[in-house]
Amino acid sequence: MGKDMKCEILLVPVGTVPAEVCDWLASGLPVAFNCDCSIAPALPHPFYAWDARRKQYQAEPILAQVQKGQTTYALAMADLDLCVPDLNFIFGLADYAGARAIIALPRLRQGFYHLPEDAALFRARVIKEAVHELGHVLGLSHCRDRRCVMAFSNSLAYTDYKGQEFCERCRKQLTIGN
Repeated sequence: MGKDMKCEILLVPVGTVPAEVCDWLASGLPVAFNCDCSIAPALPHPFYAWDARRKQYQAEPILAQVQKGQTTYALAMADLDLCVPDLNFIFGLADYAGARAIIALPRLRQGFYHLPEDAALFRARVIKEAVHELGHVLGLSHCRDRRCVMAFSNSLAYTDYKGQEFCERCRKQLTIGN
């Protein structure tokens, strides 16, 4: 996408997602990507993706249902524990070819780990994971800079350590006008 073109990110709740999550992303993502954001009506609860053996939802069939419509990119949010076949859980998943991504909210909450809830920490984690997955949609791979938002996170310790912004190298690689 050329530097002069404006992009738009469509936020797509999947099932029931707290309204404040959509609000946080609608205000945080334009800063990260110089994009407009709009919020789509929620997709129905994805009963079809339930994996009874794992007691989680398969992310790929849910992401396949997310449509970006006339917008440039779509980001789905699911308040469901998501997984993919080769990993025991995921914080998010990106589909570069489909210009869409999904983030999973439960494991970003302190309460998932039987710890006292922390709204500010939850918000920071949600924004980091959203920016990270959209970074993949925009063609970025994982970054070796542990402070970069594109650093790989296989635990919340990594998510909490990294920042909400792209390092200089990743910022230069972005395909939108930052």
